[in-house]
This record gives sequence, structure tokens and C-alpha cells, in this order.
Amino acid sequence: LATSGRTSKDALLAVEASRMMAMRASTAIRSAPVRNRKTAAAREAKGNRAGRLLVRAKAESKEEKEKITYGGRAQQLLGFRQAEGADKASKLELQIQLMKPGTWIPVCWGVICGAAASGNFHWIEDFPRDILLSAACIVLSGPCLTGFTQVINDWYDRDLDAINEPNRPIPSGRITGQDVLVQSLLLMFSGWGLALYLDNYVGHEFPTLTSIALFGTFISYIYSAPPLKLKQNGWQGTYALGASYIALPWWAGQSLFGELSLEIIVLTLMYSIAGLGIAIVNDFKSIEGDRELGLKSLPVIFGVEKAKYITVGTIDAFQLAVAAYLWAIDSKPYALVLLGLIVPQVYAQIKYFLPDPIKNDVAYQARAQPFLVLGILTTALAIGHNPYH
Repeated sequence: LATSGRTSKDALLAVEASRMMAMRASTAIRSAPVRNRKTAAAREAKGNRAGRLLVRAKAESKEEKEKITYGGRAQQLLGFRQAEGADKASKLELQIQLMKPGTWIPVCWGVICGAAASGNFHWIEDFPRDILLSAACIVLSGPCLTGFTQVINDWYDRDLDAINEPNRPIPSGRITGQDVLVQSLLLMFSGWGLALYLDNYVGHEFPTLTSIALFGTFISYIYSAPPLKLKQNGWQGTYALGASYIALPWWAGQSLFGELSLEIIVLTLMYSIAGLGIAIVNDFKSIEGDRELGLKSLPVIFGVEKAKYITVGTIDAFQLAVAAYLWAIDSKPYALVLLGLIVPQVYAQIKYFLPDPIKNDVAYQARAQPFLVLGILTTALAIGHNPYH
């Protein structure tokens, strides 16, 4: 009986264990779909989140790319650089790019300085006559004749651009020689015609503006075109460039509103020597290419060490000479202002340019050039307000 009792007890325990195992298995079977559904839902949510992040990243990347492309296209249109998608630019965009509108700014500034130096420019009196006259002179000096200069310069640099910037309008074949001929002639004759009209409008007995326009066109041509091609020769080419951006537009602005005297011609040619120094700054970064192509830029002729001191010497010495001249003609307040504008230029030379003119050329120009151009305006105002002029 005892043995029989233990057997019955063991049997009952075994049955109970089997029943519990069956219940657990049944529970596991019933809960499996729930767990699977939760896992699937979690995976789906994770996938949706990853998808949203991917879409957002693509959108941000597209937006950033559009910003970069837009900025690049703007710089391309101004003539400063090639941008992504340049091959999709219209014919008009390419022709504007050839004219390099970014280079018109210092020329327009020169016209304004000449008008100020005349002492006869008035904002209020006969409004808006003087403003419209100065705007016409800016169009003559900037879009017309500076645009002409840039177009023919690109044409005569087409072989060099084919190596360095093959996507530019001319070496890429999107602008043909016939296109260049038509555009350059249109700009040149427009500038000459506008100069002649302004001469007649202000009653010049001698066509001063037309003569300046013809002379500027001649300098532009021999700067870029063989056999002279002044840009291949260090001093001649660099000075011609500096004079074209400072002296010629000043002469145009001053002769439009007043008289162009020998004194002003000498003064602006002195300032053009300072402009020569600014032009040399741009030659340092291309010294290797210039040396290989046989171009005689000043850094190639003298080497980097000597050329950098020639550069700062021409910029500073001739501004100091102009300041001394202003002091001598009793424009002492203007002379002191000009001296004050030279100081930050010298600081930028010591801080950025002289240590490494190749690496820091852009940083130097960004910090120094605004004071140089303000100095030119200061000189113009001094001349315009001087009782002896």
C-alpha cells in the first residue's frame, strides 16, 4: 500500500507537471503573434524614422547645394569664377560674364572721385541733372569701355584659359570669335558715341571725353593684344592696368563737370603708381604659371622677397607723397585724414602681406584696399574744396 501510494502520488505530480507545461506552451503560442506584431511595429517605426531623417538630410543637402550653386553662379556672372552648371548658362549670361561686371566697381569709383574733384557736382542744384550725367559717365567708363577691355582680354587669353579654365565661355566654344567681334565692337562704339554725346551736351569746345575714351581704348588693346601685349611686361603692363582703373575714370569724371588740368593729370598718375602696387599683389599667386609661360610679372623678375617690398613701397610712398601735396596746398585736414587712412594699410602689410604674400594676398587686400579707395576719395574732395582750384 505504501508503495502503491507513492506511485499514485508520483503519477499525480507527473500529470500536474505535464498540464503546466502544456499551459505554458499554449500561452507561448498565443503570445507569439503579439510579440511578432510588436517587433514588426517597432521595425516599421524605426524604418519610418530613418526614412524621415534621410529625407530631411537630402532636403538640407539640396538646399545647401542650391545656396552654393546660386552663390557660384552669381560669382560666375560677375566674372570671378566658374560655377557648377556653367554649361547651362544662356548666351546672354555668357556675354555678361565676359564683360566681368565685378571689375567695373573701381572704375565707377574713379568717375565719382573725378566728379568730386571738379568742385562742380551738385546733388540738389539742377536736380537730377548732375546725377544723370555722372550715371552716363559711369556707363561709359564701366559697362562700355571696361566691358570692351575684358572681352578682348579674354579673347587674347583664350589659349591660356584653355589650360587653366577650359570651361570659360571662349575656350569651351560656347562663345565664338564672331560673337567676340560683334560684342567688342558694340561696346566700343557705344562708349565712343556716349562720350561724344556728353562732350556736346556740356558744351566742350575740344572733345575731352571722347579723347579720353579713344586713348583708353588704345591702352586696353595694346595691354591685351600682340605684338605689344603690355601685360607680358612687368612694369609697363602693371602700370597701364593701375592707370586704367584710377587715372582714366577720374579724368572722365572731372572733365565732365570741370576742367582737366596738368596738375590733376600728374596727381592721378601718382595715385596710379599706388594702384600699380595693388596690381602686383595679384601676381604673387600666379608666379609659377607666369614663370612657365614666360610672363614677366614683377614677382617673376625680382623674386618674391624683393617684389613684396617693391609692392608695399609703391603703395605707401606715393600715398604719402599725395598727403604731402595736400598739406602743401593748405588742405591740411584732408592730408591728416589721408595719413590716418594709410596707417591701417601699413598694419595689414606687416600683419598679413609681408609674412606670406602668396598665402595672405586675399586677406591683405580685404583689409587694406577699402582704406586705399577711401583715400582716393579724400584726395578728390580735398581738390574739389580747395580755394585754389
